[in-house]
Amino acid sequence: MSLVSLTDVVKTFGETVAVDSATFSIDRGEVVGFLGPNGAGKTTTMRLLTQYLEPDGGTITIDGLSVEDHPVELRRRIGYLPETNPLYRDMLAGEYITFMGRLRGMGADEIRARTDDVVAQTGIEAVYYRPINQLSKGYRQRVGLAQAILSQPEILILDEPTEGLDPNQRVEIRSLIRDVGTDRTVLLSTHVMQEVRKTCSRVVIINEGRIVADGSVDELVAGQGGVRVMVELEAPADAAGHALTELPSVARADALEADAGGRARFAVEGSSGQDPRPDISKLAAARDWPLWELHLAQASLEDLFHRLTAEHGGPAAEAADEAPAAMPDEASEAAGEVEE
Repeated sequence: MSLVSLTDVVKTFGETVAVDSATFSIDRGEVVGFLGPNGAGKTTTMRLLTQYLEPDGGTITIDGLSVEDHPVELRRRIGYLPETNPLYRDMLAGEYITFMGRLRGMGADEIRARTDDVVAQTGIEAVYYRPINQLSKGYRQRVGLAQAILSQPEILILDEPTEGLDPNQRVEIRSLIRDVGTDRTVLLSTHVMQEVRKTCSRVVIINEGRIVADGSVDELVAGQGGVRVMVELEAPADAAGHALTELPSVARADALEADAGGRARFAVEGSSGQDPRPDISKLAAARDWPLWELHLAQASLEDLFHRLTAEHGGPAAEAADEAPAAMPDEASEAAGEVEE
């Protein structure tokens, strides 16, 4: 039996359908990437799982128990780091961690016993006695993650945990998530495909409230099928794009941003599994268009994401994803941040 299971879950806000018959499950020990464009329903789904919101239809179970029938018991088994990190910035980092442990019903001895472990695990020893409003965003994310794992939850739900971090901080937090995920079930929402590749064993993609893909990264990428070719021509972009789509071996030609020299660039998909490179080469020679690049493109998670989310006119506006849940007041950051 799966640890987390959603079946035909629906959530609406007025006339907006934020989550539309979503069905997927997560097994014990899995680290699952939850992907989708802005407004696709990611944050709403996570808030349904953590019981910040209640579904309008369908069922959500954790270890076979309904979240509707066992709300408090199941909430204790979840650690949650929202996209808007719920920090009380006038507290010291250590005070905040202790405070969150008390809110979770942990006793003083249990909090003390667990604090040393989570502080070491999240690497916040150097800022433990510093006010949160003096910490860099990277350290604030670490403090948020520390409170999420303090009670040793079985399930860890992370909503955009690296949003707004610089590249070095992203690497640090990604490594941290891998470490804390070794003995937990993790659902991770992110826009960064590299994080999914590096961190997750499986991917669930949501678009316009509906689940449009579910499987391992390698399986989903390999299942795209077709032949994709990268083309760069010294030719007018409109004329080249039209000519490429007229070739019988070409199913579609997506224009890419021109290179520094202004040359036209395309991602071309072969028709019915054909390799269009010979026809493209002949076309370039016949039109006297210098051919700067022509090679097979390796299928990628980015390509899959684009196909599954861009083909549908654009994501529906999602009320719950636009406005964060009630959080502590976040005062403007003080000067003199502690940098990582």
